[in-house]
Amino acid sequence: MKWTLFKEITQMAFDSIKTHKLRSFLTLLGILIGVMTVIGMVSIIQGLNRSFMAELESVGSDVIIVSKQEPGVQIGGESEEIRQRKDLTLDDATAIEEECPLVKAVAVDLVANVFENIPVKYQDKKSQNSVIIGLNEKFPQVLSVYLPREGRFITSVDVLHRTKVCVLGAELKEILFPHTSALGKEIRIGAEKFRVIGVLEKRGEMFGQSRDNIVGIPITTLMKYFPYDLSGLEIIITPHKHGYIPETMDQIITVLRKRRKVAFDKPNDFSIYTQDTLLDLYNQLTGAAYLVMIAISSIGLLVGGIGVMNIMLVAVKERTREIGIRKAIGARAGDILRQFLIEAVFLTGTGGTIGVILGFLIAFLVRAATPLPASVTAWSVALGLGVSISVGLFFGIFPAQKAARTDPIVSLRYE
Repeated sequence: MKWTLFKEITQMAFDSIKTHKLRSFLTLLGILIGVMTVIGMVSIIQGLNRSFMAELESVGSDVIIVSKQEPGVQIGGESEEIRQRKDLTLDDATAIEEECPLVKAVAVDLVANVFENIPVKYQDKKSQNSVIIGLNEKFPQVLSVYLPREGRFITSVDVLHRTKVCVLGAELKEILFPHTSALGKEIRIGAEKFRVIGVLEKRGEMFGQSRDNIVGIPITTLMKYFPYDLSGLEIIITPHKHGYIPETMDQIITVLRKRRKVAFDKPNDFSIYTQDTLLDLYNQLTGAAYLVMIAISSIGLLVGGIGVMNIMLVAVKERTREIGIRKAIGARAGDILRQFLIEAVFLTGTGGTIGVILGFLIAFLVRAATPLPASVTAWSVALGLGVSISVGLFFGIFPAQKAARTDPIVSLRYE
């Protein structure tokens, strides 16, 4: 009996929507926009989260990074204190490796000045956007993502003698050598000739930027032939034993403070951090994006909820006589309350369902048309539908109570 009543009430709600198509659509619009925003933005953020986590996992968890600058974007630019810091040097990296017993290997990297736009060429093929990175021989040992797919990596002899050899990222190799091996070939980086000794494993894109359009050369060679800013030098360290990150960091800090003559009562004049720090910074950025998403969707849901309340109050007014007849033939106040609540939930649930479908479509279009790895999750769909139904219950309760409390005698006399 209850199921039959529920089906009847649901059918009445559906008929009400069909009768007033435009009014119902305008009512649903706020809910639709709010849920669509939630699904679309969550899908993009979740896709980025997965991509970022995959990158951290591929690099490895036991990595310590030392740099002049603090990690993350500095609001308003670097502080005066950071600008006044001394640059890190190759000698600092050597001292860390020699004087810190817990350190297993130390990698150093330095990027050539990107504003110079140095072309990389082979015969008639050229890349204008390749990143030129100076590396030492320890990179594959510290970061496994720099393992060569073909040939070999830079050696300590290359670094010591500033040899003009290079390793190519997978994308740059395809640009310069699409149908042939790159090993042993001579390319030009700016005005200088370099011999290709290896091709790196493919890493793919991150945040829309290719990590394979790079050319790695010995860091000492970069410092001899190309413009650079030593403030961008990074020292990347891996410890001997897993789980000894804090102790290893203490040893590194001790060595660098001594070398840089930092007084005991002064803070470090360098930055030292782990991937957990980068993850925290990333979570802060995505957390801000979530707040924006919540604000935008809340406005849409609030507008939609007010619209639902408005249309339900109009419906109660229009159907006053119908309510009186139903009460006269035995309908209880609870039956009337449930009828109008179901209608309100049906309205918002319909808007939520359409919003979920459009959110799926947005995620698909973003993934297909942009480098962003949008990914729809089950919890975001459940959240969107749950919120839309909750809006229907919250904003439908007042009109439903008003209908349930209507005096049947007054209702029957209503024209």
